[in-house]
Amino acid sequence: MTPEQIKLALEAQIGKDRVRLDGEALDIYGRDWTKIHSPNPRAIAFPRTTEDVQKIVQFANENQVSIVPSGGRTGLSAGAVASNNELVIVMDYMNKVVDFNPIDRSVTVQGGMITEQLQAFAEEQGLYYPVDFASAGSSQIGGNISTNAGGIKVIKYGMTRDWVLGLTVVTGKGEILNLNKGLIKNNTGYDLRHLFIGAEGTLGIITEATIKLTRTPKDLTVMVLGVPSMPAVMEVLKTFQNSLDLTAFEFFSENALAKVTAHHQLQRPFATATPYYALLEFEAENEGVMDSAMELFEECMENGWVEDGVISQNETQLQNLWSLREFISETISHETPYKNDLSVIVSKVPEFLQAVDSFVEETYPGFEIVWFGHIGDGNLHLNILKPKDMEQTEFFEKCHQVSAKVFTITQAFGGSVSAEHGVGLVKKDFLHFSRSPEEILYMKAIKNAFDPNKIMNPGKMLDS
Repeated sequence: MTPEQIKLALEAQIGKDRVRLDGEALDIYGRDWTKIHSPNPRAIAFPRTTEDVQKIVQFANENQVSIVPSGGRTGLSAGAVASNNELVIVMDYMNKVVDFNPIDRSVTVQGGMITEQLQAFAEEQGLYYPVDFASAGSSQIGGNISTNAGGIKVIKYGMTRDWVLGLTVVTGKGEILNLNKGLIKNNTGYDLRHLFIGAEGTLGIITEATIKLTRTPKDLTVMVLGVPSMPAVMEVLKTFQNSLDLTAFEFFSENALAKVTAHHQLQRPFATATPYYALLEFEAENEGVMDSAMELFEECMENGWVEDGVISQNETQLQNLWSLREFISETISHETPYKNDLSVIVSKVPEFLQAVDSFVEETYPGFEIVWFGHIGDGNLHLNILKPKDMEQTEFFEKCHQVSAKVFTITQAFGGSVSAEHGVGLVKKDFLHFSRSPEEILYMKAIKNAFDPNKIMNPGKMLDS
């Protein structure tokens, strides 16, 4: 079908001016944050309800039109890129609170709600939604669920999966399923809800989600510590985690800090420059907790695991210290980074980072590396910056070769080639480094059950 025919047919079902064909819309809604694949969608549809989504999916099945779901488009694996003449379903207008239950401490929202809006709503109710990351101001709940987003608080609060009590989805067949209905306990066979969490829109589209909320943390306090080595970072983690209930434990390299402070004109946390920095957060509800934290800091200094440090004294200082970590992605985005989102079990992090560092430095000495990540849960972000004198195409080709070796190292450590950003197009060819042939066959069988015509986000995660 031509784009014009699609527009006429869909607007007859979901309303006038709900489908766009203009070049601006095709470019904006046909891409995500990845730069490797160029957008080439056929049309952009804007549903308002679950029933609208159902009508679009049914239409797509009847006319063999492929669909790409589009949320906040903040993904880094090209999971929301429409590069092959697909129909894009944009969730921007499905952004309302459907229901709130203060007794259950749960809220049901449409899939297009911005993460930050959900966090603000929870705060208005005196509650807290703890899944948080740098793109919270633009990412959407449906997309977060579809990639099982993690972020900076996983060490205490877990992944998005841990906060999803129920889902309303439109399957690839065009059927509406209400999964788990917000129940905490429901042992009635297969929990299909969890198949859609992390499925990257390959099984269907999440239109509503019932989200669990929790109490608001009290008196959050941040420390940034200068650390001489990765093994020392792990000693700091062990020391503090044994005595304090940490809400976050992040790390970043000196290279990352130097770029952030220069680009954003932020102050360094302290004068001493060290190879790595640990940022840890905890609730300092009383003087006893703070005294304990200072004793642990002194213990780390005495053992040579920490060379310098600073602790927040108020909310402004806390936010400034967090900015040193949270501004890294935005800062290096101006230098055409090639990103890899990797994970291993926490105890293997130093050895794994050293193995990857050594390979890249020896094989590609002209590549600049920026490390940061959620080290408290074993998630490392490897960023390779494009040399100024290298063409972008050549750079991405070389990085594709780098990835194959890095993923071989990851496999040897029993890790994951995608800790929290998904597989999409970028890592589809490398899925076998983290999934066995038998697992991939079962994944394809699940895909076929929900999407037999293979119209949902085709080519992402799995080949047909």
